[in-house]
Amino acid sequence: MTWRAPDVDRRDEPFIADERAMLQGWLDTHRDTLRLKCAGLTAEQLRTRSVEPSGLTLLGLVRHMADVERWWFRHHAAGLNLPDMYDYSVDPDADLNDIADADPAEALATLAAEIEAADLAVADLPLEHTFPHTRRDGGTREISLRWVYVHMIEEYARHNGHADLIRERIDGVTGS
Repeated sequence: MTWRAPDVDRRDEPFIADERAMLQGWLDTHRDTLRLKCAGLTAEQLRTRSVEPSGLTLLGLVRHMADVERWWFRHHAAGLNLPDMYDYSVDPDADLNDIADADPAEALATLAAEIEAADLAVADLPLEHTFPHTRRDGGTREISLRWVYVHMIEEYARHNGHADLIRERIDGVTGS
């Protein structure tokens, strides 16, 4: 039997809620959307490149977002010292590119685990919680947990647009 990515029941964003619940709701909707774009596809389909010369794949996006969840919520906002998920010493985009031998079932499970761990890591932190972040130019700036939520919503939204196009290329499925 051929493995296929599991189905996803996507949660709807809240229409009326306080700020934290609204941010969490939109983030959860986007998290579910990425997994929904993968639902029903085989491992080989998840490795299908978007369009030449791009190497972007749904599997790469899943791996990337797992790493981004860990990076912003657990490493930065919660201040946990965690190892990198992928070997970035040779390729700074290893999460996106090193997929030939990657296990899609494992990647989806890792994303789910990182989402759960991210939510737990910041559950008791206020949106006003800040932490230092070193910029690429070596400077440092303070960033708030609120910024992380907004950034993660933007990050998922952007990559879900990529996922829409990749999914349509694979099997013609469109829609949210």
